[in-house]
Amino acid sequence: MSTYYLSELIMDFIEALEVERGRSQKTGENYRLYLERLVEFSGDIELKDITSEMIRKYRLWLNRYKNAQSQNLSPITQSYHLIALRSFLVYCSKRDIKTLTPEKIELPKTRRKQVSFLSSEEVLRLIDTVDTNSPSGIRDRAILELLFSSGLRVSELCNLNRDHINLERGEFMVRGKGQKDRPVFVSPEATEWLATYLKSRNDQYIPLFIRYSGYKTGDEKGESFRLSPRSVQRNIQQYAKLAGITKHVSPHTLRHSFATDLLMNGADLRSVQSILGHSNISTTQVYTHVTDQHLREIHQKFHRTPPES
Repeated sequence: MSTYYLSELIMDFIEALEVERGRSQKTGENYRLYLERLVEFSGDIELKDITSEMIRKYRLWLNRYKNAQSQNLSPITQSYHLIALRSFLVYCSKRDIKTLTPEKIELPKTRRKQVSFLSSEEVLRLIDTVDTNSPSGIRDRAILELLFSSGLRVSELCNLNRDHINLERGEFMVRGKGQKDRPVFVSPEATEWLATYLKSRNDQYIPLFIRYSGYKTGDEKGESFRLSPRSVQRNIQQYAKLAGITKHVSPHTLRHSFATDLLMNGADLRSVQSILGHSNISTTQVYTHVTDQHLREIHQKFHRTPPES
């Protein structure tokens, strides 16, 4: 019988995760980090030595673990470690490698953070704060309009190339999580600002959104100029501050605002699920509690108790 050690199987698993299951490189990097923490805890043990008792102690270790900033791991992050481990054990089971069965890994119940979104008035204030008298201002206005118009993830936005979008049709395809393609629809306002932004560009670089500082020579395609998700997040936080919005605002806040706006205007949950690219309806259901108050207001406004006879 072959002997399998934890560390040697981790890389095989990560490769299978990306090649056979079509997961992104970023997902692979995260899973590798989570599983390497198991090696940090247990040492490079044989797969057959993974037991329920060892996992119990590992969960306690994760709960007390501190990262480089001396911070404890959040319950959700701890859960991600166990999700990666369970997926790894499924992979081992399919290869008939003797180890702990995946069913033995129970995930902790975690409470989702409350969804933060902007009202229509706050979205307008945020967008109107952008000074469009500069190339970067025009770019940022186009970004804000597109994010609120489409519900794109910031990673999806930053990965867009110029030839991905179709301004005439006001729609295009985007590849999201799990390498799944979905249609994205763009409002007339966002289309107009994207056209203005592209017209302001005097380059032939491939990326749709580029930065205007720190140029590197010898990059004809302009990949080194591609705007990063971190830069988009930093810019949006700056505009939110200028707009006097005190709540935390990120690119994902605009995605939440987009979804909430659809639901409050009568869109059904399944349609919103498809538009956002959620693989599971339970992910989309996080927005239902946001609209509950809206439904209550409608009930109080339009429903009248019959008068007593």
